[in-house]
Amino acid sequence: MSVRTAFLFVCFSFFSISSLAEPVDTLNWVGCGISKKAYVTDLSKAFEEKTNIHINIQGGGATKGIRTVITGEADLGGSCRFQLPDDPREAGVGLAPVAWDALVVITHKDNVVDNITLAQVYDIYTGNITNWKQLGGPDAPIEVFTRKSKYSGVGRTLRKLIFADFDKKLHSTQSFKSSGPLEKAIIKSPNAIAITGISSARLRDVKILKLGGTEPTYDNIKAGKYQLYRPLYITYNPDSEKLANVKKFIRFTSSAEGRRIMRANGTLPYREGLSLVSLQIKQDLSAFRKGAQISINTGH
Repeated sequence: MSVRTAFLFVCFSFFSISSLAEPVDTLNWVGCGISKKAYVTDLSKAFEEKTNIHINIQGGGATKGIRTVITGEADLGGSCRFQLPDDPREAGVGLAPVAWDALVVITHKDNVVDNITLAQVYDIYTGNITNWKQLGGPDAPIEVFTRKSKYSGVGRTLRKLIFADFDKKLHSTQSFKSSGPLEKAIIKSPNAIAITGISSARLRDVKILKLGGTEPTYDNIKAGKYQLYRPLYITYNPDSEKLANVKKFIRFTSSAEGRRIMRANGTLPYREGLSLVSLQIKQDLSAFRKGAQISINTGH
Protein backbone atom coordinates (compact mmCIF):
# COMPACT_ATOMS: atom_id res chain seq x y z
CA MET A 1 0.00 0.00 0.00
CA SER A 2 1.42 3.36 -1.03
CA VAL A 3 1.80 6.23 1.41
CA ARG A 4 -0.92 8.17 -0.44
CA THR A 5 -3.32 5.20 -0.35
CA ALA A 6 -2.65 4.64 3.35
CA PHE A 7 -3.29 8.32 4.06
CA LEU A 8 -6.60 8.27 2.20
CA PHE A 9 -7.63 5.08 4.02
CA VAL A 10 -6.92 6.63 7.43
CA CYS A 11 -8.84 9.80 6.50
CA PHE A 12 -11.80 7.80 5.23
CA SER A 13 -11.84 5.70 8.41
CA PHE A 14 -11.66 8.79 10.60
CA PHE A 15 -14.55 10.52 8.87
CA SER A 16 -16.60 7.31 8.85
CA ILE A 17 -16.15 6.86 12.59
CA SER A 18 -16.88 10.54 13.21
CA SER A 19 -20.09 10.38 11.20
CA LEU A 20 -21.24 7.33 13.18
CA ALA A 21 -20.69 9.28 16.40
CA GLU A 22 -23.13 11.97 15.29
CA PRO A 23 -26.81 11.24 15.99
CA VAL A 24 -28.89 10.55 12.89
CA ASP A 25 -31.69 12.58 14.48
CA THR A 26 -32.48 14.52 17.65
CA LEU A 27 -35.85 14.43 19.39
CA ASN A 28 -36.82 17.11 21.89
CA TRP A 29 -38.65 15.75 24.95
CA VAL A 30 -40.51 18.02 27.38
CA GLY A 31 -42.60 16.96 30.34
CA CYS A 32 -43.15 16.10 33.95
CA GLY A 33 -40.16 15.59 36.22
CA ILE A 34 -41.65 12.39 37.60
CA SER A 35 -41.67 10.77 34.14
CA LYS A 36 -38.16 12.07 33.57
CA LYS A 37 -36.87 10.30 36.68
CA ALA A 38 -39.05 7.20 36.31
CA TYR A 39 -37.90 6.12 32.87
CA VAL A 40 -36.99 8.84 30.35
CA THR A 41 -33.42 9.62 31.43
CA ASP A 42 -32.09 6.06 31.46
CA LEU A 43 -34.22 4.80 28.57
CA SER A 44 -33.14 7.64 26.30
CA LYS A 45 -29.46 6.78 26.86
CA ALA A 46 -30.03 3.15 25.97
CA PHE A 47 -32.21 4.16 23.01
CA GLU A 48 -29.46 6.40 21.60
CA GLU A 49 -26.90 3.61 21.90
CA LYS A 50 -29.24 1.29 20.02
CA THR A 51 -30.54 3.65 17.32
CA ASN A 52 -28.15 6.63 17.25
CA ILE A 53 -31.18 8.87 17.84
CA HIS A 54 -30.52 11.45 20.55
CA ILE A 55 -33.26 12.67 22.89
CA ASN A 56 -32.81 16.14 24.33
CA ILE A 57 -34.58 16.11 27.71
CA GLN A 58 -36.18 19.11 29.40
CA GLY A 59 -38.66 19.38 32.27
CA GLY A 60 -41.59 21.72 32.56
CA GLY A 61 -44.43 19.61 33.91
CA ALA A 62 -47.26 17.51 32.50
CA THR A 63 -49.18 20.42 30.98
CA LYS A 64 -46.14 21.55 29.05
CA GLY A 65 -45.51 17.94 28.06
CA ILE A 66 -48.89 17.93 26.33
CA ARG A 67 -49.25 21.44 24.91
CA THR A 68 -45.77 21.98 23.49
CA VAL A 69 -46.07 18.69 21.62
CA ILE A 70 -49.32 19.87 20.06
CA THR A 71 -47.76 23.18 18.97
CA GLY A 72 -44.68 21.41 17.59
CA GLU A 73 -42.26 23.06 20.02
CA ALA A 74 -41.34 19.56 21.23
CA ASP A 75 -41.29 16.25 19.36
CA LEU A 76 -42.52 14.16 22.27
CA GLY A 77 -43.24 14.63 25.93
CA GLY A 78 -44.10 13.06 29.24
CA SER A 79 -47.32 13.44 31.17
CA CYS A 80 -48.59 11.97 34.43
CA ARG A 81 -52.16 12.94 33.66
CA PHE A 82 -54.62 12.51 30.80
CA GLN A 83 -55.45 15.40 28.49
CA LEU A 84 -58.08 17.92 29.58
CA PRO A 85 -61.20 16.91 27.65
CA ASP A 86 -62.57 20.42 27.03
CA ASP A 87 -59.33 22.33 26.45
CA PRO A 88 -58.57 22.99 22.75
CA ARG A 89 -54.88 23.47 23.60
CA GLU A 90 -54.70 19.75 24.34
CA ALA A 91 -56.98 18.44 21.62
CA GLY A 92 -55.51 15.86 19.25
CA VAL A 93 -52.53 14.87 21.41
CA GLY A 94 -51.44 11.25 21.28
CA LEU A 95 -51.02 9.55 24.65
CA ALA A 96 -49.16 6.25 24.92
CA PRO A 97 -49.24 4.73 28.43
CA VAL A 98 -45.79 3.31 29.21
CA ALA A 99 -45.49 2.97 33.00
CA TRP A 100 -47.30 3.12 36.34
CA ASP A 101 -46.59 5.57 39.14
CA ALA A 102 -47.94 5.85 42.68
CA LEU A 103 -48.80 9.04 44.51
CA VAL A 104 -47.09 9.06 47.88
CA VAL A 105 -47.24 11.22 50.99
CA ILE A 106 -43.79 12.47 51.95
CA THR A 107 -42.43 14.20 55.05
CA HIS A 108 -39.09 15.09 56.60
CA LYS A 109 -36.92 12.01 57.19
CA ASP A 110 -36.93 12.57 60.98
CA ASN A 111 -40.72 12.67 61.25
CA VAL A 112 -41.99 10.05 63.72
CA VAL A 113 -45.28 9.50 61.85
CA ASP A 114 -45.14 6.35 59.70
CA ASN A 115 -48.67 5.88 58.41
CA ILE A 116 -51.56 8.01 57.17
CA THR A 117 -55.09 7.21 55.97
CA LEU A 118 -57.01 8.57 53.00
CA ALA A 119 -59.42 10.25 55.40
CA GLN A 120 -56.51 11.99 57.13
CA VAL A 121 -55.12 13.13 53.77
CA TYR A 122 -58.56 14.54 53.01
CA ASP A 123 -58.60 16.44 56.30
CA ILE A 124 -55.07 17.82 55.87
CA TYR A 125 -55.83 19.22 52.45
CA THR A 126 -59.13 20.74 53.62
CA GLY A 127 -57.47 22.35 56.65
CA ASN A 128 -59.27 20.22 59.25
CA ILE A 129 -56.06 18.57 60.49
CA THR A 130 -53.45 21.22 61.16
CA ASN A 131 -51.16 19.76 63.85
CA TRP A 132 -48.91 16.72 63.80
CA LYS A 133 -50.22 15.59 67.19
CA GLN A 134 -53.52 14.81 65.44
CA LEU A 135 -51.59 12.17 63.48
CA GLY A 136 -49.67 10.79 66.45
CA GLY A 137 -46.72 13.09 66.02
CA PRO A 138 -45.31 16.05 67.97
CA ASP A 139 -47.23 19.17 68.90
CA ALA A 140 -46.24 21.19 65.84
CA PRO A 141 -48.17 22.86 63.02
CA ILE A 142 -48.34 20.98 59.72
CA GLU A 143 -46.88 22.85 56.76
CA VAL A 144 -48.77 21.70 53.66
CA PHE A 145 -46.76 21.95 50.44
CA THR A 146 -48.68 21.77 47.15
CA ARG A 147 -48.23 22.31 43.43
CA LYS A 148 -49.35 25.70 42.14
CA SER A 149 -51.35 24.46 39.20
CA LYS A 150 -54.47 22.35 39.62
CA TYR A 151 -53.65 20.96 36.17
CA SER A 152 -50.35 19.43 37.27
CA GLY A 153 -50.27 15.64 37.12
CA VAL A 154 -50.08 15.28 40.91
CA GLY A 155 -52.60 18.03 41.60
CA ARG A 156 -55.19 16.72 39.16
CA THR A 157 -54.86 13.08 40.29
CA LEU A 158 -55.06 14.11 43.95
CA ARG A 159 -58.21 16.11 43.32
CA LYS A 160 -59.79 13.22 41.42
CA LEU A 161 -58.97 10.35 43.76
CA ILE A 162 -59.34 12.09 47.11
CA PHE A 163 -61.88 14.84 46.50
CA ALA A 164 -63.66 13.80 43.30
CA ASP A 165 -63.47 17.47 42.34
CA PHE A 166 -60.96 18.67 39.74
CA ASP A 167 -61.52 22.28 40.84
CA LYS A 168 -61.11 21.65 44.57
CA LYS A 169 -59.19 24.42 46.35
CA LEU A 170 -56.58 22.75 48.54
CA HIS A 171 -55.40 24.00 51.90
CA SER A 172 -51.77 25.01 51.41
CA THR A 173 -49.09 26.89 53.30
CA GLN A 174 -46.67 27.00 50.37
CA SER A 175 -46.98 26.14 46.68
CA PHE A 176 -44.39 25.19 44.07
CA LYS A 177 -44.19 25.31 40.27
CA SER A 178 -42.91 21.75 39.94
CA SER A 179 -42.29 18.54 41.86
CA GLY A 180 -38.51 18.97 42.12
CA PRO A 181 -38.50 22.16 44.22
CA LEU A 182 -41.37 20.81 46.32
CA GLU A 183 -39.47 17.62 47.16
CA LYS A 184 -36.28 19.53 47.93
CA ALA A 185 -38.22 21.83 50.27
CA ILE A 186 -39.49 18.82 52.25
CA ILE A 187 -35.89 17.81 52.94
CA LYS A 188 -35.32 21.14 54.71
CA SER A 189 -38.69 21.44 56.48
CA PRO A 190 -39.18 19.25 59.59
CA ASN A 191 -42.92 19.96 59.87
CA ALA A 192 -43.89 19.80 56.20
CA ILE A 193 -45.98 17.30 54.28
CA ALA A 194 -46.59 16.89 50.55
CA ILE A 195 -47.78 14.48 47.88
CA THR A 196 -45.66 13.56 44.87
CA GLY A 197 -44.84 10.59 42.64
CA ILE A 198 -42.98 7.57 44.01
CA SER A 199 -40.64 7.60 41.00
CA SER A 200 -39.07 10.87 42.08
CA ALA A 201 -39.69 10.64 45.83
CA ARG A 202 -37.58 7.50 46.16
CA LEU A 203 -34.57 9.45 44.89
CA ARG A 204 -34.89 12.11 47.59
CA ASP A 205 -33.78 12.06 51.23
CA VAL A 206 -37.37 12.12 52.50
CA LYS A 207 -39.69 9.81 54.42
CA ILE A 208 -42.43 8.08 52.44
CA LEU A 209 -45.44 7.27 54.59
CA LYS A 210 -47.53 4.12 54.41
CA LEU A 211 -51.04 4.76 53.14
CA GLY A 212 -53.68 2.89 55.08
CA GLY A 213 -50.95 0.60 56.40
CA THR A 214 -49.66 -0.29 52.92
CA GLU A 215 -46.22 0.64 51.64
CA PRO A 216 -45.91 1.85 48.02
CA THR A 217 -43.55 -0.96 47.06
CA TYR A 218 -43.10 -2.25 43.52
CA ASP A 219 -45.00 -5.45 44.34
CA ASN A 220 -47.84 -3.66 46.16
CA ILE A 221 -48.32 -1.24 43.27
CA LYS A 222 -48.24 -4.08 40.73
CA ALA A 223 -50.81 -6.08 42.71
CA GLY A 224 -53.12 -3.08 43.07
CA LYS A 225 -52.82 -3.14 46.86
CA TYR A 226 -51.63 0.45 47.08
CA GLN A 227 -54.54 2.88 46.76
CA LEU A 228 -53.18 5.84 44.79
CA TYR A 229 -51.69 5.15 41.37
CA ARG A 230 -51.86 6.50 37.82
CA PRO A 231 -50.34 5.82 34.39
CA LEU A 232 -47.40 7.72 32.98
CA TYR A 233 -47.75 8.67 29.31
CA ILE A 234 -45.52 9.53 26.40
CA THR A 235 -47.21 12.33 24.48
CA TYR A 236 -46.83 12.79 20.73
CA ASN A 237 -48.28 14.69 17.80
CA PRO A 238 -49.82 12.35 15.18
CA ASP A 239 -48.92 14.94 12.49
CA SER A 240 -45.27 15.34 13.51
CA GLU A 241 -42.60 15.02 10.83
CA LYS A 242 -40.60 12.98 13.33
CA LEU A 243 -43.43 10.61 14.23
CA ALA A 244 -41.59 7.54 12.93
CA ASN A 245 -38.67 8.03 15.33
CA VAL A 246 -41.01 9.00 18.17
CA LYS A 247 -42.85 5.71 17.69
CA LYS A 248 -39.50 3.89 17.70
CA PHE A 249 -38.88 5.25 21.19
CA ILE A 250 -42.40 4.34 22.34
CA ARG A 251 -41.87 0.77 21.08
CA PHE A 252 -38.50 0.66 22.82
CA THR A 253 -40.10 1.50 26.19
CA SER A 254 -42.20 -1.68 26.00
CA SER A 255 -39.42 -3.89 24.64
CA ALA A 256 -37.71 -6.44 26.86
CA GLU A 257 -34.71 -4.12 27.25
CA GLY A 258 -36.87 -1.09 27.93
CA ARG A 259 -38.90 -2.90 30.59
CA ARG A 260 -35.71 -4.17 32.21
CA ILE A 261 -34.40 -0.60 32.50
CA MET A 262 -37.69 0.54 34.04
CA ARG A 263 -37.68 -2.27 36.61
CA ALA A 264 -34.07 -1.42 37.49
CA ASN A 265 -35.35 2.08 38.35
CA GLY A 266 -38.14 0.64 40.49
CA THR A 267 -40.74 1.67 37.90
CA LEU A 268 -43.54 -0.71 36.88
CA PRO A 269 -43.79 -1.04 33.07
CA TYR A 270 -47.32 -0.48 31.84
CA ARG A 271 -47.76 -3.87 30.17
CA GLU A 272 -46.53 -5.66 33.31
CA GLY A 273 -49.26 -4.02 35.37
CA LEU A 274 -52.18 -4.74 33.05
CA SER A 275 -54.27 -5.92 35.98
CA LEU A 276 -54.26 -2.28 37.07
CA VAL A 277 -56.11 -1.27 33.90
CA SER A 278 -59.39 -2.81 35.01
CA LEU A 279 -58.80 -1.48 38.51
CA GLN A 280 -58.14 1.95 37.03
CA ILE A 281 -61.47 1.87 35.20
CA LYS A 282 -63.21 1.03 38.47
CA GLN A 283 -61.09 3.68 40.18
CA ASP A 284 -62.19 6.32 37.68
CA LEU A 285 -65.85 5.29 37.81
CA SER A 286 -65.93 5.29 41.60
CA ALA A 287 -63.84 8.44 42.14
CA PHE A 288 -66.79 10.66 42.90
CA ARG A 289 -68.43 7.97 45.01
CA LYS A 290 -65.19 7.47 46.93
CA GLY A 291 -64.77 11.19 47.49
CA ALA A 292 -68.31 11.41 48.74
CA GLN A 293 -67.78 8.47 51.09
CA ILE A 294 -64.63 9.99 52.58
CA SER A 295 -66.60 13.19 53.04
CA ILE A 296 -69.32 11.29 54.88
CA ASN A 297 -66.88 9.37 57.07
CA THR A 298 -65.00 12.52 58.06
CA GLY A 299 -68.18 14.54 58.56
CA HIS A 300 -67.37 17.16 55.88
